[in-house]
Amino acid sequence: MSSIRAGTSALVSGWSIALRRAGDKAGVGSVQLVGAAIIIGAGAGFAAVGFRWLVSMATLVFTGTTDYSGTTGHPANPWVPWLGGAFVILAPAVGGLIYGPLVDRFAREARGHGVPEVMYAVAKKGGRIAGKVAIVKAVASAITIGSGGSVGREGPIVQIGSALGSTLGRLARMPDGMIRTLVACGAAGGIAATFNAPIAGVFFALELLLRDFAARSFAAVMLSSITASIVGRAILGDHPFLALPPFSVANPSEFALFAVLGLVAGLVGIGFTKILYLFEDISDRLWRGPEWLRPVVGGLLLGLVLFALPQMYGVGYPVLEKSVLGGYTLAFLLLLVVGKIVATSLTIAIGGSGGVFAPSLFIGAALGAAFGEVVGVVFPALAGQAGAFALVGMGAVFAGATRAPITAGIILFELTGEYTIILPLLLAIVVATGVSRLISRDTIYTLKLRRRGVNITSTQPNPHLHAIHVRDVMSEVPEPLISSMSVEATARALAAASARSFPVVDGGTYRGIVTSRQVADVLENDDSAAQLTVREILEECATTSPEATLDSALDDVLDTGDSDGIPVLGSAGELRGWLGTAAVLRALAGER
Repeated sequence: MSSIRAGTSALVSGWSIALRRAGDKAGVGSVQLVGAAIIIGAGAGFAAVGFRWLVSMATLVFTGTTDYSGTTGHPANPWVPWLGGAFVILAPAVGGLIYGPLVDRFAREARGHGVPEVMYAVAKKGGRIAGKVAIVKAVASAITIGSGGSVGREGPIVQIGSALGSTLGRLARMPDGMIRTLVACGAAGGIAATFNAPIAGVFFALELLLRDFAARSFAAVMLSSITASIVGRAILGDHPFLALPPFSVANPSEFALFAVLGLVAGLVGIGFTKILYLFEDISDRLWRGPEWLRPVVGGLLLGLVLFALPQMYGVGYPVLEKSVLGGYTLAFLLLLVVGKIVATSLTIAIGGSGGVFAPSLFIGAALGAAFGEVVGVVFPALAGQAGAFALVGMGAVFAGATRAPITAGIILFELTGEYTIILPLLLAIVVATGVSRLISRDTIYTLKLRRRGVNITSTQPNPHLHAIHVRDVMSEVPEPLISSMSVEATARALAAASARSFPVVDGGTYRGIVTSRQVADVLENDDSAAQLTVREILEECATTSPEATLDSALDDVLDTGDSDGIPVLGSAGELRGWLGTAAVLRALAGER
C-alpha cells in the first residue's frame, strides 16, 4: 500500500511540475497560481454580489427604501414615520453606534476608504491581510452606507476581495510575490463584479495596487476578473452599470473645451483630496473620546448635512445619473459638487467605512454637467451637450484624485458603454492627471500612507546592478533535500544547518523549496506530520538563471519572505547555484 501511495504521490508531483512548466512557457504562471486566481475570482464575485445585497438591506432598514438618495420630497422612514424627513439626522449616529465598536474591536484597518491599506499590504507586508478584515469591512461598510454615509462601494469590495486573495495565498503557503498577485486578483474581481467592468478591474489592480504590468501578473489578474464578471453577470445581469443615452461630440472645436474641463477637474480632484484629509485632521484634533464613539457623535453632524441635502445619502448613483441626464440647474449642480466633497470627507473623518471612487465619479458628473451648462450659455450652438461633459468630468476628476489615467479611461467606457466619448475623455484625463502631478506629489490614496510616514512610491534600483550577472554573485547550492525525505528529518536538517530554506530535488531535478517556517507549522498543527514527506509540503519559488542580470532578479529575491534566497537554474532546469539576500545586499551596497 505504501508503494502505491508513494507512486501516486510521485505521479501527481510529476504532473504538477509538468503543468507548472507548461504554464511558465505559456506566460500565465504556474497552474497553482492560475487555479488560485480562478477560485479568488469566483469568491470575489460572490462577495461583491453579497456586499451589494448587504448595502441594499442596510439602506432598507435605515430608510425604508433601497436607495434614499433617489427619492423625492424628503420622505419619512416608514419605521419611524413620526420623525418625518428628520430621521436622517439620527440615522448616521445609529449606524455609527453599530459599526464603530465593531471596527474598533475587531479590525481597525477596516476604517476609512480601504484601498490605501491594501496598497500598504502589497508594498510593505508581502500582501498579507488578515482574513477577518473581509468580514468586518463588509458589515461595517454596509452599515455606514445604509445609514447615510456618503461613500462608495469600491473601497470595501477591493479590501474584501484582497483579503480573500491574501488568505488563500497564505493557506496555500505561497511566496510573497504570488500572494501579492492574488491580492490584486481579489481586488480586480471585486471591481469587475461590482461594476460589470472586467477590464477596468484588471487595470485598477495593476495600475494602483501592483504598479506593475508584468505578463504573468496580468494573466492571473485577468483570469480572476473574468471569473468574477461571469459570476456577477449570472446573478445581476449583463448590462452597463450606468444606463445612459448615447452622447457624441458634434464639433471638433469642442476638444479645446474638454481640455479646459480636464484642467478644472484636475484642480477639483486635488481639492477633494486636500479637503478629505483636512477634515480628518480637524476630527483628530477635536475628538478626545474613545474611538468607537466617534462615529456616533460625528454621525449627528453628518445627519444635519443629509437633512439639508438628502441627495448626499449613501452612494448616490441615482443623483449621478440625473446629473448626467440634465435633471438639475447650474446652481444646484455646483451645490452637489460642494455637498459631496463635504459629506464624503465628513463620513471618512468620523471613522466611517467606505470608498472614495464613487464620490469622485459623483463629483465629476456634477462638475462636468455644470461646465456643460456654462458652455451652452456662452456658446449657444453647443447647448444640450451637458451630458457629454458630465461623462468626461467623471473620468477626469477620478484621474485627478488618483492619478490612474488608464483605469479612469477604461472604467468610464465600461461603466457607460459609450465609445463615442472616448477621445475627449482621454484628452481630459491626460490633462487632469498632468495638473494633479504638477500640483501634488501624492494621490488621494498615497497621501493617507505618507501621513503615516510610509512611502510606497517605486524607486529605480541601483543602475550598476544591470551590469552584474547572477553568476557573478551567486553562491554554491545548499545541499538539496530529497523529495521523499520525511518532514521530521527535514526539520533536523534545517536546524543543523541553521538555514531558513533548502531546495528540493527529485531524481536530481529541481522541484521547489521548503522553509523552516513551513516545516514548523506542519509539525505544530498537522497530526499526520509523521507520515508526510517534503514532496507534500514544498513551495513554489521564483527562480533565476546564471545569465540573468541582477536587477531582473532583485524583486524576486527581496520578495522571498520566509526563504533566504532563490534557486539559480540552468537551461535544463538543473540547480546551478543559490542567489541569497546577503549577496544582493552586498551588490546594492556596491560590494562584490
